[in-house]
Amino acid sequence: MARHGTSENVNKVTFERSGVAWVKWVWLATMKIGDDTRTTATATTYDHDDHADHGDHDTARITNADLPLAERDSAHLPGHWLLARIGKRVLRPGGLKLSLSMLAHARLSGCDVVEFAPGLGRTAAEIVKAQPKSYVGVDRDPQAKAIVQKVVASMSGRCINADAAATGLAGACADVVVCEAMLTMQTERGKDAIVSEAARLLRSGGRYAIHELGLRPDELPEDKKTEISRDLARAIKVNARPLTVAEWKTLLEHHGFEVVWSGTAPMALLDMQRNLADEGINGALRILRNIVRDKGVRQRVLTMKRTFNKYADELCGVSLIARKR
Repeated sequence: MARHGTSENVNKVTFERSGVAWVKWVWLATMKIGDDTRTTATATTYDHDDHADHGDHDTARITNADLPLAERDSAHLPGHWLLARIGKRVLRPGGLKLSLSMLAHARLSGCDVVEFAPGLGRTAAEIVKAQPKSYVGVDRDPQAKAIVQKVVASMSGRCINADAAATGLAGACADVVVCEAMLTMQTERGKDAIVSEAARLLRSGGRYAIHELGLRPDELPEDKKTEISRDLARAIKVNARPLTVAEWKTLLEHHGFEVVWSGTAPMALLDMQRNLADEGINGALRILRNIVRDKGVRQRVLTMKRTFNKYADELCGVSLIARKR
């Protein structure tokens, strides 16, 4: 019996390795398809039926109609919602591993947690697992609110429609405020307003956890920063304004925070290894199927990937936890 069990385990490992190798090959082949491919954009329904391998939250069952800007064509859709449309669920620049590390260092258990722009609820699902005392999501989009509400219903959490710069929540109501991949898309004034609101919501000693797009090195020339922001905006259809790690720290310190932890990771949002790690084999296959089926989507994804690759040395995911003084 022991030998039989060992044989089954070996077969399972061999199968899993074969599956990963196959997905890697298909991913690389898909990302090399040129814009002159004969495949046409005949499909308007995307495959969202497979459960992601990581997490059992409701985001694996999201349909196109559930998503924000569902009526907009792929050519004009903001990059993060385009990726969500084709089945990508982890939309953070440093990936799931950096998000999980940030949440672990934020110490969420038994705390009152507020999350800005929870989007698809992927991070909200991880927050729920940490057993906070309460959860409130703040998102401007009604569709996102509905998605997140389902994710946090098991712990009687809630999500409200409001702007992160003016939530309408009571002051000093939170022990932790979480904010991922949204400050990057704000102007300097917008960043200040949102960080100021986080400071207002936090109790003394509370923690502000952010995960954003970073630039490196800290001494990166201003003209290079401008070039990167311009090219990112063209590729993802959003005015991305990333900062260096030092600039992100300065922003938080300017609003009365003390940075107590930081982490970085490569900006590998569309890389094969990152997607296998973040989405699992089934999730990566779901994304690939949807890319292959729609030429317009494929062109957008390839444009984004080329831009990310061009600035791979300068872009990174950065996460900071800052304590309110």
